[in-house]
Amino acid sequence: MTPEELRAARDRIVPDVAAGGLRVLFCGINPSLMTAATGHHFAHPGNRFWPVLHRSGFTPRQLLPSEQSELLPLGLGITNVVARATARADELGADEFREGGAALTARVERLAPAWLAVVGITAYRTAFGEPRAQIGRQERMIGGAHVWALPNPSGLNAHWTIATMAEEYARLREAVLTPHPAT
Repeated sequence: MTPEELRAARDRIVPDVAAGGLRVLFCGINPSLMTAATGHHFAHPGNRFWPVLHRSGFTPRQLLPSEQSELLPLGLGITNVVARATARADELGADEFREGGAALTARVERLAPAWLAVVGITAYRTAFGEPRAQIGRQERMIGGAHVWALPNPSGLNAHWTIATMAEEYARLREAVLTPHPAT
């Protein structure tokens, strides 16, 4: 990928990998330039989403970003809080996150996943006005879906290793497999 191709990807919108009735709709912060340039979610080589998804038991093998459509038969999908691509998430403002949160709520209402998993606690806090939210299951539901805040798999997130992220994603997977009373 050339620097020119990456620059040209700025502000592009990447289509969701989604369908109605998913078990889990994973929600990134926003697309990276690499994701926008390739059209594949979590495509930056330093992003740990795909290894973590596999190690946590969500996928039978580690998928490549170009194999993202293989998530749908597994009942999994991908969307973003903010649709436009940037080089770094810190290029986004609080208003964009709040607007993205409202749009995400409408998307979740339409798609009706059982769980919404937001990968990035700061994005979750800002988008949904929950400044004290912590990683893990959230008390609130969004658009009828249970909510789990997960650590951001970006390579820039040095607080979490692949192993510790996989443990947290596995906690979500266990919750997904546990029947819940109607709410």
